[in-house]
Amino acid sequence: MRKKKDDNILEIPSIPNPFPELCCSPFASVLSSSLLPKATSRKKQVIKVYNEDDTSRALEVPSDITARGVCQLLILKNHYIDDHSWTLFEQLTHTGLGRAIEDHELVMEVQSNWVMEEENKLYFRKNYAKYEFFKNPLSFFPDHMMSFPSETSAAVSHSGMLQMFLSSSTYPEIHGYLHAKEQGKKSWKKLYFLLRRSGLYFSTKGTSKEPRHLQFFCEFSNSDMYMSLTGKKISGAPTNYGFCFKPNKSGGTRDLKQLCADDEQSRTCWMTAVRLLKYGMQLYQNYMQPYQGRSGCSPLNITPMRSISENSLVAMDFSGHRSRIIENPTEALSVAVEEGLAWRRRGCLRLNSHGSPIAMSDMAIHRSQSWFHHKISREEAQRLILQHGLVDGVFLVRDSQSNPKTFVLSLSHGLKIKHFQIVPLEDDGKLFYTLDDGHTRFTDLIQLVEFYQLNKGVLPCKLKHYCARIAL
Repeated sequence: MRKKKDDNILEIPSIPNPFPELCCSPFASVLSSSLLPKATSRKKQVIKVYNEDDTSRALEVPSDITARGVCQLLILKNHYIDDHSWTLFEQLTHTGLGRAIEDHELVMEVQSNWVMEEENKLYFRKNYAKYEFFKNPLSFFPDHMMSFPSETSAAVSHSGMLQMFLSSSTYPEIHGYLHAKEQGKKSWKKLYFLLRRSGLYFSTKGTSKEPRHLQFFCEFSNSDMYMSLTGKKISGAPTNYGFCFKPNKSGGTRDLKQLCADDEQSRTCWMTAVRLLKYGMQLYQNYMQPYQGRSGCSPLNITPMRSISENSLVAMDFSGHRSRIIENPTEALSVAVEEGLAWRRRGCLRLNSHGSPIAMSDMAIHRSQSWFHHKISREEAQRLILQHGLVDGVFLVRDSQSNPKTFVLSLSHGLKIKHFQIVPLEDDGKLFYTLDDGHTRFTDLIQLVEFYQLNKGVLPCKLKHYCARIAL
């Protein structure tokens, strides 16, 4: 194992020679050189990857490493669970733009497009929406924004839509209004745009699609697409749903092709369609790579992998003289709930430094949970959820800014971020928390979150993925 050059630099160990005796044997000279392993010299470079709190870690990596390779390296080093949602994120600090780097992209090529004077950064975070459109394309492409070729039937199935996007011959036309920033000016103009395989166009006459009224706006082979992270602040856009195209080796903001949608659904549709148009089958291969080698997998209907230990778990009843396997799912669920409540009752009291019991709620045990974010604003909560991907069920819990004694559950659903107030209630000297005016009560926030992870209740969907600030 090679020693680290720096405590903060992670170095990939070289592979030892499996046949050292051949190198020193007197007979080595008679062996053909083609039979000996060839040493490949791969240049290494140091990159810096940031966390959400702007702490960073330097990594020494091969010059041809991909974004997926960097993520795998950090997952292994930090012992994280690889759920295929880890992403390398590029942030252009000066312009307030950012994008998720595709898994197959070479990190050094991405950095080669940076301007030396700008303090651009690479972030390591989760993005649950990275390949969500492969699982549920109908929610990403609303009917009113799509037109299909005339030979295609009106009703397009789930898999049929994906096949059209990935086909080299056909491609659905995306159309709708966008605000475009005029070149060299601060003003924005609302135009009717069309996305076709040849590029992005806008109509000079209303919603006309006639060739003589269509003007070319940009193509994507030599440019990257970024999302606006600052809303209206820097660009002066009419809405907060901005995105743009930045040519490779760009000289600055003057070369940006800036656009702005009226809502998040529209922006998501445009940006997802451009990704599919630019990368096509490569995106599908990126999505399928973690599942390759699994038998019986439907390409468009893949369920999360379960470990051997998970598949071997069964519900057991040890209450009688003999243990037995609980085969009834309803009985197994009720036993699990009762066992969890019994554990919570046993653990709800702790001893303080003087040896007297204190209530667990007084210790604010929720502050140690990954889904809890202490004093962050509504805007910061929305930014965190957006970075993790607007997939149904992405959530976090935070302190309320308007009422110091309450908490807020921020939840993504339907490409929108909604906020629900968690109110404390006192009954018979005991403190409870509720989301529905006391109809359902919980002794602490952990119990509340666990309940809504299993039950939708008054929420629009179950809690599924939490936003966490990870440490590198």
